[in-house]
Amino acid sequence: MAIYHFSAQVISRSKGQSAVASASYRSGERLEDERTGETKYYVRNVQPETMILSPSH
Repeated sequence: MAIYHFSAQVISRSKGQSAVASASYRSGERLEDERTGETKYYVRNVQPETMILSPSH
């Protein structure tokens, strides 16, 4: 039987945090921040199995 675990964290722009940078770090993918136009990418030695779900718009 599998044991599942879920962990959530609040990302706050007022504290200087970026949701796009956090998602890029966790997924190991190159993501573009539409608000600032910056591309976020963090190199990972071990690529995690991830999936980013986003709205179609």
